[in-house]
Amino acid sequence: MANHPSAEKRNRQSKTRNETNKYYAKTMRNALKDLRASTKKKEAAEMLPKINAILDKLAKNNVIHKKKAANLKSSAEKHVNSLK
Repeated sequence: MANHPSAEKRNRQSKTRNETNKYYAKTMRNALKDLRASTKKKEAAEMLPKINAILDKLAKNNVIHKKKAANLKSSAEKHVNSLK
């Protein structure tokens, strides 16, 4: 375990950030599940900008990789376009 005060603080900060990142990542996954489960195009199209914003924010804060965010946005857009 860390003995220096700065290392102890760093451990506290990383633990807090880890919990926050887990929360936002889980929220993003649930939002994508809801989008993929929707069968109505209008409903899915309303969800899409919110999901894109979530993905952009997570990529900007390095919770997920920017290319993963791009891939998820692309697949979500394809799903919405495939609905009737």
